[in-house]
This record gives sequence, structure tokens and C-alpha cells, in this order.
Amino acid sequence: MGENIEFNRAAFRHGISEERICCALKKPEYEGSLDDDGDKYIVLGFDNSGNLLEILYNRIDDETINVFHAMTCRSIFYPLLDA
Repeated sequence: MGENIEFNRAAFRHGISEERICCALKKPEYEGSLDDDGDKYIVLGFDNSGNLLEILYNRIDDETINVFHAMTCRSIFYPLLDA
């Protein structure tokens, strides 16, 4: 992911650091739209310690995303890894 990344304060609510989020975003295992409107996107990726994270973001423009959620990946999203 080569975009510029902005962070909403809510992105850190679950104790995931900016460094861990950026690591997971660099090499996503899965990335796709989370809703029918295409306003929210999800990334599943591993942080620098090998923990699978779920990260949600909105696209601000062609070069910038706004991360608003990050936490250890919940099992509900595991099937996306097989997609």
C-alpha cells in the first residue's frame, strides 16, 4: 500500500500502535470493500510480531486513506483469507 495514511484517534482505541498498523498495511493478506457503497475498506494483515490485524479505513482521495479502526482480527473475518 503506497498511499499516504492519516489516522483517526479511534484507530488506536484497541491499543494497536501506528507502527503495527503500517506494518500490516504494507503487505495485506486481504483487502476489499466492507460495504456495498464502497465507502469503507478492510485490510487483514500481519503486524511486525506476526499478529493478524483487522484494519478499517476510508479513502480520502486517490493517494490518501484515513484509518479509523485497528484491532486483533476477529474470527468473523477469517473466511476473507480464503477469498
